[in-house]
Amino acid sequence: MNEYLAGLTTEEINRDTERIDEGTTEQILRLLNQEDAKVPAAVAAEIPQIMKAVDILHHLLKNGGRMFYIGAGTSGRLGVLDASECPPTFGVDPLLVQGHIAGGDHALRFAVEGFEDNAEEGIALIERCGVTEKDAVIGISASGSANFVIAGLRRAAELGAATIGVVNNKNSKLEEVCKVCIAPVVGPEAITGSTRLKAGTAQKLVLNMLTTCTMVKLGKTYNNLMVDLKASNNKLNDRSIRIIQTATGVDWNTAAEYLEKASMSCKLAIMMIKTSLNAEDAQQALNHCDGNLKAAIRSCSKVV
Repeated sequence: MNEYLAGLTTEEINRDTERIDEGTTEQILRLLNQEDAKVPAAVAAEIPQIMKAVDILHHLLKNGGRMFYIGAGTSGRLGVLDASECPPTFGVDPLLVQGHIAGGDHALRFAVEGFEDNAEEGIALIERCGVTEKDAVIGISASGSANFVIAGLRRAAELGAATIGVVNNKNSKLEEVCKVCIAPVVGPEAITGSTRLKAGTAQKLVLNMLTTCTMVKLGKTYNNLMVDLKASNNKLNDRSIRIIQTATGVDWNTAAEYLEKASMSCKLAIMMIKTSLNAEDAQQALNHCDGNLKAAIRSCSKVV
């Protein structure tokens, strides 16, 4: 018996769901919902650690660094998901936030067994990505025992990168190789060991917080509006116009007109309307303020 695995909270039997297979459809669903309701409190308890991680990420990304998610199975898929949503939501370069899963892209769609134990591949991944002291690597592992993740984090630390762990057990092996460890403990799963359930949900919430808070601090929003979104389809084009309207109070046609003048940049369009600057001058003001729209507007006028 592996004593480490046997001692994990995520591997324990959930006494509240022991007879889940005898329940009606409604009873099964209520049991699952009852367990899921425990997740937000577990994440809230880790906010002090999440704060530390966000401050590290903000500092590194502001100074030209990148962030990498590495994980296996469900944890790896969640990292890839969060990373892939950053470009359309915040208008960032796809290489700024990267998600990597043990076993490669094939493992996103199919269960690939054994790769989470491959320490050599975890090390090789970090080296292929060219991780440096400017970067941060976030390792995700429900059990905290995935050698792929642990070895990757250890190599990243050797290269000077900041290392952050997201795990669902306290005193894990993962914690030993992290500068900051975020460990929302959600208790035994409704189906024993199925960490795609509560553990995965907790991980998703934490990753949402890491990227969203970091991007807000980087000026990627104006109030709570995603002004750096990429209008890559009809829905996002419509949303861009509505965002411009909300931020400036202009009518639909005026918002659409300025969006076109701003080469489909929602942020630039708002800057132009708020300050009466032309596109070139408005862009220069934004550049001077590192893309922070509110700061740029304040630098040009008293209107916010």
